[in-house]
Amino acid sequence: MNLAKIHEGLHVKTFWEKKIHSESQHAESEEQRRNRSALKKLRGEWVVRLENRTKHLKKLDSTRKVRGESADQTMTSQSQQK
Repeated sequence: MNLAKIHEGLHVKTFWEKKIHSESQHAESEEQRRNRSALKKLRGEWVVRLENRTKHLKKLDSTRKVRGESADQTMTSQSQQK
């Protein structure tokens, strides 16, 4: 086999090995950055807040249905109490 072709093949192989290694390091550092980020914690807190709000609204709606009040009547009575 021609020595130039072997050398060229090794050069190409080395190039791609370096490229893969650097991309792997970049992906790993990005994953570590995301894990340190407060965004995941904030999203979790907002999910809990929204779930609690939804539960409260459903409970309020079911209470209104039992009483036979409309949403306008409830809002008016709450405004008058303040």
